Amino acid sequence: MLTIKRCPTIVSIYQDGLEKPGCGRNCLGACCIPGDRMKGGFLLTHSLNRVSRFESGQQPGAKLPVYTYGRRAYDTDNGSLHNENPFLDSLLLAQWEDRLTQGHFRYDVTACETKVLPGDFGFIAQLNEGRHLKKRPTECRVDQVLQFFDAKKFNFTKVGQEEVLFCFEESKDDLTAYYDEMIVGGSPNIIAINISPIEYGHVLLVPKVSDCKPQRIDEGSFRLALYMAAEAANPYFRVGYNSLGAFATVNHLHFQAYYLAVPFPVERAPITKIWKKGGVNIFELYKYPVKGLVYECGTSLDELADLVSKTCISLQEQNIAFNILIAECGHRIFLFPQCFAERQALGQVDQGILDTQVNPAVWEISGHIVLKRKCDYDSASEDYAWRLLGEVSLSDDRFDKVKRLCIHEALVMENKAAPIAVVESSFMPVDTGVEQLCNWSMGSGNAKQKNSIKVSTNCLNQEWTV
Repeated sequence: MLTIKRCPTIVSIYQDGLEKPGCGRNCLGACCIPGDRMKGGFLLTHSLNRVSRFESGQQPGAKLPVYTYGRRAYDTDNGSLHNENPFLDSLLLAQWEDRLTQGHFRYDVTACETKVLPGDFGFIAQLNEGRHLKKRPTECRVDQVLQFFDAKKFNFTKVGQEEVLFCFEESKDDLTAYYDEMIVGGSPNIIAINISPIEYGHVLLVPKVSDCKPQRIDEGSFRLALYMAAEAANPYFRVGYNSLGAFATVNHLHFQAYYLAVPFPVERAPITKIWKKGGVNIFELYKYPVKGLVYECGTSLDELADLVSKTCISLQEQNIAFNILIAECGHRIFLFPQCFAERQALGQVDQGILDTQVNPAVWEISGHIVLKRKCDYDSASEDYAWRLLGEVSLSDDRFDKVKRLCIHEALVMENKAAPIAVVESSFMPVDTGVEQLCNWSMGSGNAKQKNSIKVSTNCLNQEWTV
């Protein structure tokens, strides 16, 4: 078992030292948001993701703001993939600023110093001394991407309702709507503040909060995150995800998002195309310190969401830690498999890097580096950023296996391949149902594997060496 010591980021008012739900203080637990036990009015049912009238004689739930969105706005048959009425953007900012005025944050993030580091990449450094916790770090396991949900530890059902900006649900009639107050039951999708923000508008998206799912991507939750980015319709608003083993703070399914008014360095990094599947293109980053893949939407957000979520599910099942950045209003997705925590647990990370106390999660990998000490901020340089992120990246051999897995998932989506079998982490594909020429060099120790796949279909005739 591999572990590291770290101080978890405080994301909620009720996180630090909280041992049990605070029934009576308006939390998000079953004590304050019961299942479907309601009494007269309206019920937001998570199973149908729509607003409907409920029966009388049942126990009421919590009263929360609700924002509903329609997916039809992104249907290519309507001629556009973009939201032309970005009400979510102004609503989120107004609600976030309201919580800032009420003093719910641990510090004023707008007062944090920020600079662009000189060099070719334009890495962004921020001095955020408020995120530094002067407390004893705890042991965190980093060698298991999939772990059971533990109700005894902090989770988002213990968040106070005053931290919730609004619920985020799919509309019954495909129209955008906002309700200042609605009785909510079941398991709503919530958008809440992060009380230790990295940037302006830093929020948390928690899908089906009462279901208490562990930090594990599924198709529905990923699609929700993608539509949140699309609904905001602001290119400066990005959504991020950290898996366990890749510096997720809380083992309760959630995404993060915030505004940054400049491009992330990774968004400007050169890419090369390695796959085209229907309406989705897949690229590989190059000349960037972290190896990664880039998915771009062509004609369908749902198709993009399906492919990337299935790829993430495969990575989870193969126990590969990763980070996700959703950019360009949901139309561009960056996937970073990473091994920093693993290397740290094995004592393989440079001590000078560890001394800066930076945990390279999705934001840092994308080029926005949050530093907690003034001395590190003053001395920050492009060389430091490159060395930090170089510790994150997989080796060529390990990344090639991930790349092959991702291409295979694209084949599966085209019904031209069967799922990859888990064979002692070899990533060896089972019978795919397409023409393949596979040359495997299997051996003990550090023997390398090679796989040359030739795929011939009516619409595709390409050869991949991965």
